[in-house]
Amino acid sequence: MTEPLNVGSHDLPITEELAAFMRTGWADTRRLDVTALPIAPWAAKRRAALAARFPGERLVIPAGTLKVRSNDCDYRFRPHSAYSYLTGAGEPDDVLVVEPSGESVLYVRPRSPREEGQEFYRDRRYGEFWAGRRPDLAEAAELYQVECRHIRDLELDGPARVLRGVDASVDARVPRGSGDAEFESFLAEMRLVKDEWELGELQSAVDATVRGFEDVVRALPQALGHPRGERYLEGVFGLRSRLEGNAVGYESIVASGAHACVLHWIRNDGALNAGDLLLLDAGVECDTLYTADVTRTFPLSGRFSAVQRQAYELVYEAQTAAIATLRPGARFRDFHLAAMRVICDGLRDWGLLKGSTDELMETGLYRRYTLCSSGHMLGLDVHDCARSRAEVYLDGVLEEGHVLTVEPGLYFQPDDLTLPEELRGIGIRIEDDLVVTAGGAALMSGGLPRRADEVESWMGALV
Repeated sequence: MTEPLNVGSHDLPITEELAAFMRTGWADTRRLDVTALPIAPWAAKRRAALAARFPGERLVIPAGTLKVRSNDCDYRFRPHSAYSYLTGAGEPDDVLVVEPSGESVLYVRPRSPREEGQEFYRDRRYGEFWAGRRPDLAEAAELYQVECRHIRDLELDGPARVLRGVDASVDARVPRGSGDAEFESFLAEMRLVKDEWELGELQSAVDATVRGFEDVVRALPQALGHPRGERYLEGVFGLRSRLEGNAVGYESIVASGAHACVLHWIRNDGALNAGDLLLLDAGVECDTLYTADVTRTFPLSGRFSAVQRQAYELVYEAQTAAIATLRPGARFRDFHLAAMRVICDGLRDWGLLKGSTDELMETGLYRRYTLCSSGHMLGLDVHDCARSRAEVYLDGVLEEGHVLTVEPGLYFQPDDLTLPEELRGIGIRIEDDLVVTAGGAALMSGGLPRRADEVESWMGALV
């Protein structure tokens, strides 16, 4: 059956003569130079581990579909992270099936032939002239080192575990089973410990992010004079992310002044005031879709004021205490609790809270000024492995190969009357990416300064 073409209301009709003309006169452009992607052997090991976990069962993992941005315009496609992890492929509508035998088949939409049909020059969503060239079946098999078949040959009769909510057409073809939730959890949990290849990709993403932060500091003189200085800096970092990777790994947070008190400030439409702090939370997503997640808070003037430094140093001390807890066998919650004890001590010493540290930790009153958790797993998703069971992730223990962020913060809202006026509107977060090692943890984002004096020296050398 021929699929309907995705054409626009303003597309001109095609005559029979033009259709016949378009079917002829094309050179053979099959690629004979295709080699396996570096991820291919790692993805094969992951598929084998998945098959071993669910022996004798059929497992279905869709890539996902194109999503409409507006009218007939789609967002740039990014495959579901579980699909990318297991294949390294990245075209919309594709589906990975692990058969009961343990063998894997990748169902793809191959390049459409020029000698028949009109997709290649008329289809706005999939046509080669509109969206670019796709691999043919032989090229795809060589790239991904797995058997590849045409997506139209996908049959989904019989029982299967399906990664739900990714492709509605796949969901509709397989009755929902009681094992789907367990399947989704395992697909997240198997990504908790990063292999050697993943660690290399993550380090590349972090290194590019460091360069992006340097770009932002160099651009401060121009951005300070712009009415949308936050957006100016967002664009500067975005350029680095596109030059060295796929994109940003999440919407960048470029928050000056009181905007830094909004945890996920992504409007980025404010001006910059030289007397304020800037909170920059951003990460480059590399071409293989692994992302960094780094935050630095620095003075737009290049020098912290006395009150800014006081608040910054408390967050720095909290982060340092948290990092010191990271080691195999430590509870995942330990680093957050260590950071919050430091925060509690500081807020009590400043006279903002009363009571012992233990009492404050129990009542949670300190959370008025530091609302969120102090970190999360990191990988293909910025909040990686989020569908893992609590007993494995949030209530679990750290293992060698876990990659996570440590990011305590203080957020003093501008209208908070419990604060002295000089603290209102100050928001600070320091976030680093770390990998748990046999002896503790390695700082992946050590290319950026952490201490207040180091931040000032770093800025002075760049501006």
